Amino acid sequence: MISVEQAEQIIRSEIRQYGTERVPFNEALGRVLAEDIIADRDLPPYDRVTMDGIAINYAAFENGIRTYKIKGTQAAGDNPIEVNTINECVEIMTGCAMPQSTDTVIRYEDVDIANGQAFIKVAAIRQGQSIHPRGRDRKLGETIITANQTVTSVIVGMAATVGATELVVKRMPRTLIVSTGDELVEVDRSPSPHQIRRSNVYSIQAALDPYCLYTTLLHLPDNLHIVEEKISASLLHFDVILLSGGVSEGKYDYLPEALEELQVKKLFHKVQQRPGKPFWFGKHANGTLIFAFPGNPVSTFMCLYRYFLPWLETSLGSRSTKHLYAILGEDFNFTPPLQYFLQVKVNLADNGELIAAPIEGNGSGDFANLSDANAFMELPLEETNFKMGTPYRIWPFKQIIN
Repeated sequence: MISVEQAEQIIRSEIRQYGTERVPFNEALGRVLAEDIIADRDLPPYDRVTMDGIAINYAAFENGIRTYKIKGTQAAGDNPIEVNTINECVEIMTGCAMPQSTDTVIRYEDVDIANGQAFIKVAAIRQGQSIHPRGRDRKLGETIITANQTVTSVIVGMAATVGATELVVKRMPRTLIVSTGDELVEVDRSPSPHQIRRSNVYSIQAALDPYCLYTTLLHLPDNLHIVEEKISASLLHFDVILLSGGVSEGKYDYLPEALEELQVKKLFHKVQQRPGKPFWFGKHANGTLIFAFPGNPVSTFMCLYRYFLPWLETSLGSRSTKHLYAILGEDFNFTPPLQYFLQVKVNLADNGELIAAPIEGNGSGDFANLSDANAFMELPLEETNFKMGTPYRIWPFKQIIN
C-alpha cells in the first residue's frame, strides 16, 4: 500500500498529450486553447467614440469658441463626417469612428442644441476626452489570448472580434467509463431488494461534461471471461478507461486478475486513504491508462476529483499550480493511519477566509450525503486530532462561493 503523495506522483508521471484539432470558434467553449489568438488588426481598429455627443476640434474651444454649426449626424458604422471649418461640429454616437478633423467629444449632457447649432455649456473640457484611441488595447499582430487556458464566453467573443473562425484546441482522450457488478441495474428499471441502480458512471460522466470530454459507457457483469473479453476490446479503442468497482478483495472482484491477464501493468493497487483505499492504477503497452476506482459511490467520486481530474487538467496544460486551502471550522478526530478525505461544506466568511464545516456521512456508500457538501478536505495521516482554525487542502466538487 502506498501513500496519497506516492499515488499522485505515479499518476503525474503518466501525463499524456493527445495532439490538437481545429473546431469552430462557437463550438470551442470549455475546450483548452492550444494556440495563441492573435489580433488581426489594431484594437480598437479606429479612434472610437465612447459617449454620445458632439465632435469638435479642441483648438476651437481653446480659442474661445463655444457655439458650433452642426455639419451632420454620424451613427455607428457610418463613414466619418469631416468638418471644414474650426467652428463646425458633428453630432456623433457611441461606437463611431472619430473624424480625423476632430479630436474631442463633448457629451450631450454638456451641450445645448437648437436651430442646427450646438452650444457648449461647461467651462472646461479635456482634449481627447470620450475617445478610445486606436490600438490602445492591442496592436496588429499582438497576442490577445494566450494558449493553455479553458475557452470561456469571453474568449469566444474575442475570437469573433479578430475573425478567428476556427480555434486550435487540445484533443481530448477517448474515454470509456465502466461499471461492474451483478447487483447493478439500469436507471429506468425497478431494482429488486438485493439490487441497486447504476449511478456511478453517470456521476463520472456528468463531472467530465464541463471539460467537453465525450465518453462511452459500458457495464460488465461479475464474469471473468466477459470482463477480459470486453476490456481487451476496449484497450484497442480508448486512451483512458475509468472503472468503478471490482478492485477490492471480494470473490467476484475480477478486475485485478483480468487486467493482469491482459498484460496491463499495475503501477499501484491500494492507497493509504479513506475513502478509496482499493484504488488501482495501471497502463497497457499501447499507452492506454486505467483508473480503477472502488465501487462505493463516495470512493469513486473522491478518487475522480483527487486523481483523475488533476491528471486530465495537467495533460491538457490547463491546471493551476496553486493549491486551495480552507480553515477547519470545528475540531475533528480520525484515528486510523490513513489520509482522510473529509466531506465539508466550505463557505466564505465575512473576513474573506474559507471556512470548512465537516459533513459527516455514513461511510463511502452514503452518496446522498455529498449533496450537503461541496468539497473534500484532505487531512494528513500523520495527525489524529484536527483542530478548529487549522488550514488544510480542499478539493472542491461544487461551487464553494455563492
